[in-house]
Amino acid sequence: MSPSRVPEPMTYREAYARLSRIAAELEGGEADLDRVLPLLEEARAAYAACRERIEAVRAVLAGEWAEEEEADAAAPALEQAATDEGDSPF
Repeated sequence: MSPSRVPEPMTYREAYARLSRIAAELEGGEADLDRVLPLLEEARAAYAACRERIEAVRAVLAGEWAEEEEADAAAPALEQAATDEGDSPF
């Protein structure tokens, strides 16, 4: 009995290419009825891989932008605090 292979994760480009190929095959009427279900399962996996990559990028961008906005919002308060300390007679 051979060990089961764990499929390697797809890159976004690979997953998108698979989706395009499957869509073309289904739209072109080239897919045999016995092949439709496996194609749909493959498309589902490719779509999930694309969605995961897109969501990961969104999360990073949202985090970075949120941090930049917080830093931008805090900068005037920090500048004011530094100015206030400079105006102190002590």
